Amino acid sequence: MVKLASESGLSLPEILFWRQLPTIPIILLLLWSTGKLSQLRSKRLGQHGMRAALGIGGMFLNFGAVTLLPLAEATSFNFTSAIWAVILSALILHEKVGLWRWGAVALGFAGVLVIAQPGSGQVPVFGASVALGAAFMIALISIYIRDLTKTEGSLTIVFYFALFSLLALAILLPFFWQTKSAEQWFYLIALGVSGLLGQYLLTSALRYGSVSSVIVMDYSALIWAALLGWSLFDRLPPATTWLGAPLIVGAGLLIAWREQQLNIARNRSHTIEPS
Repeated sequence: MVKLASESGLSLPEILFWRQLPTIPIILLLLWSTGKLSQLRSKRLGQHGMRAALGIGGMFLNFGAVTLLPLAEATSFNFTSAIWAVILSALILHEKVGLWRWGAVALGFAGVLVIAQPGSGQVPVFGASVALGAAFMIALISIYIRDLTKTEGSLTIVFYFALFSLLALAILLPFFWQTKSAEQWFYLIALGVSGLLGQYLLTSALRYGSVSSVIVMDYSALIWAALLGWSLFDRLPPATTWLGAPLIVGAGLLIAWREQQLNIARNRSHTIEPS
């Protein structure tokens, strides 16, 4: 939807604004109808504001990558979020990262080089940089959301993200407003509804699963990106994408496997009773 809206002539700030707008009335209506409006009470508005600031930056990069690159390539670079998550866990959470996961990081970035083919001109350097930046932001935001879910509900997190980001995007809107065709309105409405659903599902997933496990599930997106790129934009991924993407996916799976092994070991150590 973002790529179709962009190619129809809509600007990125306006796409972002309309993607967020339906979220607030839909969530308010849902909570009101179930008598759960009190869920929106929060003592962590500052943290919600920070999450929104990170989210806006991530959305600009993520949507920008889709407009600058073919869908499959943008999606493949997006997979490096699991790799960034390892790096951030070492830098921010001071988690000890061993040889297995550092090896996965190296494997993943090797896949990036295979896809990007630096110097060949096959993939725009700027577009690839934006896509990698978007993946970095996804990893950072996932860690931040994971912390918020300790005290906040999924709908509460999504609501305040939409509220704070809309206030910021509304400042930019007058500079990018344009008269829209029926086709453009369709793209914006579809983007808003699907964006809300996707945001809710992602936030809920991060509540019930680890960051690394949830990110691994994103790998099925490459199949959808390839199918949509072929059916809507008449673009099939080149051989380098099919060679590089498995390296990135393999790195993510290796990271997920290693973290699962570490969690099992930690759980076993906690269940051992002192003699």
